[in-house]
Amino acid sequence: MKSKEYLDLRNAMNHAFNDGDSARFFPAIKALEDYLQSQNDVHGYYTQRCNEIVFQLNQQRIYEAYKLAQQLTKELRENKIDKEMFMGVNMMGHINRYCGNDKEAVRNWYEVIRLMKEEGYESSMPPIYLNIVGVVIDKDPQEADSLLTVAKEIAKKYSPERVFDIETRQTVSYYSRGDYDQFLKGYQAYKEGEKKGYTSVHGRSLEVRYLAYHGKTDEAVEMAKKELGDEGADEIPLIYEKAGRWKEAYYSLKEAEAKSDSIDNVVIANSMQGISEQIKLFETERAAYRERMYAVIAVFLLLLLLIVALVYIVHTRRRHLIEMQRAYRRAMESEKMKSAFIQNISHEIRTPLNIISGFAQVIANPELTETIEERQRIAEMMEKNAHHVTALIDEIIGLSLIESTEKMRRDDTMLINKAMREALKRYEKVVNPDIKLLFETTLPDEFTLKTNAGMLARIINSLLENAAKYTKEGHIALRSDRKGDMLTFTVEDTGSGIPAEEAEHIFERFVKLDSFKEGIGLGLPLSRKLAEQLDGTVVLDTSYTNGARFLVKIPIPS
Repeated sequence: MKSKEYLDLRNAMNHAFNDGDSARFFPAIKALEDYLQSQNDVHGYYTQRCNEIVFQLNQQRIYEAYKLAQQLTKELRENKIDKEMFMGVNMMGHINRYCGNDKEAVRNWYEVIRLMKEEGYESSMPPIYLNIVGVVIDKDPQEADSLLTVAKEIAKKYSPERVFDIETRQTVSYYSRGDYDQFLKGYQAYKEGEKKGYTSVHGRSLEVRYLAYHGKTDEAVEMAKKELGDEGADEIPLIYEKAGRWKEAYYSLKEAEAKSDSIDNVVIANSMQGISEQIKLFETERAAYRERMYAVIAVFLLLLLLIVALVYIVHTRRRHLIEMQRAYRRAMESEKMKSAFIQNISHEIRTPLNIISGFAQVIANPELTETIEERQRIAEMMEKNAHHVTALIDEIIGLSLIESTEKMRRDDTMLINKAMREALKRYEKVVNPDIKLLFETTLPDEFTLKTNAGMLARIINSLLENAAKYTKEGHIALRSDRKGDMLTFTVEDTGSGIPAEEAEHIFERFVKLDSFKEGIGLGLPLSRKLAEQLDGTVVLDTSYTNGARFLVKIPIPS
């Protein structure tokens, strides 16, 4: 029997947890953890450590949850507490699932099952099987059935009270697959168990689907909204789909995706902030630990992999729908597009980093015999690929600028000609030697503009970066000109050009007319968004046919 002191501490923590009150939760759980440690209750102590991680997940503080999970796993490993090691792995499974990394989440949970079996926690294994079922059921119903059968057998032997819940979950899945005979038999068994006092967390979903089966679509939708909370958003499109009401199915799916995207944006913003803090720490220590190049590269790669895992949740929308049913089907394919997008990001980052790493090993070789010319060529290749990585990271970070609605400050005094020459000069070692870099201006060198210097420079750099990618020979020209109260910048190249019909399409996010070129399709949308925040615009000059020519128009303050 638990002591009164423990019950009071636990209740205080539970109330703060359920209220989502950080100010009360963290002191309360710290007091409970201190008490459990004083009682040498190792299992109870680490269970509360897991509650800290779950609380951070509920607050959408993904990076904080990730750090706590890593810290928990490290502590269990260093203290050789093998019996509780499954807790840290289980938390990583939930974090990966929340971030959309289903494959890694399933791998985590299978590892949890293995550890639980080794340490004698069989009675706690069925919920872990249900976690896996939630991931695989739409992709492989047969595997899901097999997992539910295993979970039920384990529950019968070690925790019979869980059997009813597992059977209810299996009945819910019959409806999704269209096996209505099994669904009705399962529902009847559920109602009989309910009369005996049994309960299941899946009971409300079962009741919703039972209403839908009997054609009470609107009642089922209302019940899903009222009883299922966030899960209802995923349930409602299925209800409409089974009823053949494709218009409602499509719009309810879009509404669910909008809510998901809102959470995704919070996840990305939170995680990017944490990554930014890590990068600042890296910059501070770099001067003192320059000789530890390989360790620094490893840390940098880990950070990039974390960015890739998070950017994974960003995806493009389907547009120009011919009919509502087809639009609904196409929208269901959006997850596949996410995977392809992340694979592209991974390739874009890995390729230049592999080149840099390879040349770094050559330079580090004490028996280096290369000539001065060969060393110069190695340095140029490393510099060019470092530029590619920097440009890619700059595009990814630009996501936050594209989404921002905050008014941009304009209190910098900028020498226009000087800034344009410096922008063009940065590309001397990036472009092919056959390309001429030209700067032309009608402005006097002392001409200044009151603006946001960093954002205007970012606009010009994005356009120059685009020109450098698509130009193999000829020239890249940067021009500045004034007409009345409007300042015009022109970025012109002799590259592959852009068809006139794509003049607006290229300013949409993630659009790349040539999928083999570097980048992820954010440079042009970012340049237009920033120009609009400066009350200007960026357009493609479709009258120019020897390559591509972009015009940036910025008003001159009176």
